[in-house]
Amino acid sequence: MNSLKRTRAIEILNNAKNKKVAVIGDVMLDRFFWGSVSRISPEAPVPVIDVEEESFHLGGAANVAKNLSSLGLIPVLFGILGDDNSGKIFYEIATSNGIIADGLYMDKNRPTTVKTRIIGNNQHIARIDREVRDKISLNAEAFILTKLKDIKDLSAIILEDYNKGLLTESLINSIIIFSLDNNIPVFVDPKSENFFSYRKCTLFKPNRKEAANALRMNLKTQDDIVTAGKKLLDRLECNNVLITLGSEGMFLFEDNGNISSVPTFARKVADVSGAGDTTIATLCAGWVGGANVKDASALANYAAGLVVEKPGIVSVDINELIEKIKE
Repeated sequence: MNSLKRTRAIEILNNAKNKKVAVIGDVMLDRFFWGSVSRISPEAPVPVIDVEEESFHLGGAANVAKNLSSLGLIPVLFGILGDDNSGKIFYEIATSNGIIADGLYMDKNRPTTVKTRIIGNNQHIARIDREVRDKISLNAEAFILTKLKDIKDLSAIILEDYNKGLLTESLINSIIIFSLDNNIPVFVDPKSENFFSYRKCTLFKPNRKEAANALRMNLKTQDDIVTAGKKLLDRLECNNVLITLGSEGMFLFEDNGNISSVPTFARKVADVSGAGDTTIATLCAGWVGGANVKDASALANYAAGLVVEKPGIVSVDINELIEKIKE
């Protein structure tokens, strides 16, 4: 499936501009220490990093929101932050990237999730995680639902799960019911916990490993993938399932029985980090811009192919995306 034309892509993206999309999920702050290594510590056989630069980036569901903003949409971000300095840094970066942060709940009983990566001589030396993965409180759930229902002219909802505790089964059910009552499409990027709780969603996007683990089957051949896609459609009673396959592209399953293979467009792969975030954001943008699910999936695959060609977690650039489709 590769029928998306450049003129149609431009039309879709223009139609999507300034559409409001809620992104609900686990937000995190990505922190990087960049430096050089010239010696080994005398205290232990570990490298000593002379830090030259420190940088902060939006991670998790916030990276989905950032991709939407880069594509010209208006993301409204929902998540949990701690009452700490990392939360303040996160909030400032989010708002400076055109993200509406009204849905961020500050919880004094848990820290802001921070992933700290240490890079020495351009090599990843270590990662330090600061997080709590407990389910969020009932007060936090009520806050998120109230803020969600207050949004005017909401075009879509993205549920972005990283198994950090925000998307509880009860919150998922309440969001799905709200979306069905108001005819708002819901796009889901799942993780293992609550995998089958997203019944009646518009599109469900697991990767190969997530689908295989949930269904307890190997997904090695195309026949395996087709069987898995059909099973997910049936169990979730959803409209579409999109299984991402890394360098092998994607497989799209529609509830009308259509099955499509979406080939990958990456010319070289530098870093796959954040590709899933770009995929779900661009697919949603395509949908709210008037694309059918096949064209939206093709657009998302072009975008994912772009971001994996660059090192680090980056957002899709709309001009580069259009140029890539032109090629």
